[in-house]
Amino acid sequence: MSELTTAARPYARAVFEMAKEAGELDSWSESLGFMGAIAANEEVAKLLDTPKMAKQAGADAFIQLADGKLDEKAKNLVKTLAENNRIALLPEISALFEVLKDEAEGSVEAIVTTAKKLTKAEEKSIAAALKKRLGREVKLKVSIDKALLGGAIIQAGDLVIDGSIQGRLNKMTMAMAG
Repeated sequence: MSELTTAARPYARAVFEMAKEAGELDSWSESLGFMGAIAANEEVAKLLDTPKMAKQAGADAFIQLADGKLDEKAKNLVKTLAENNRIALLPEISALFEVLKDEAEGSVEAIVTTAKKLTKAEEKSIAAALKKRLGREVKLKVSIDKALLGGAIIQAGDLVIDGSIQGRLNKMTMAMAG
């Protein structure tokens, strides 16, 4: 587990609990995604990481970059993160928040990496099979990696299914070497 994940987890959980209690999961999801995108920008990260940048000034600069798209609660989160030198955690906080939100809503995000673009029927088939196996609604994110040669790799939470040709070749190589 990465240090970023460990450091971001308490913030993500606190925001999640507050958002859930207020019935604002979707708006917080959007705000955190937006803030995470700003924090992930290389130039913004360099600016905020400058030793001369005071904590309050960093928070003010970040809020200004958000261009009025943050409510008071989101601004307070930015100020708290700046006070603790944690603004860089926003992309990770956003990702962890999404996992907590999916769990609360009874769904899971599955990342499907394939060698070629999937048809809608293939996507539906994969989503249905995962829903049956996991017992939860599945949100598919599909990406293409031509290095797989064929097949697919599916990641859903802790579950990883490697059905790629590249994965099979690697297994055969290991079996023959061992």
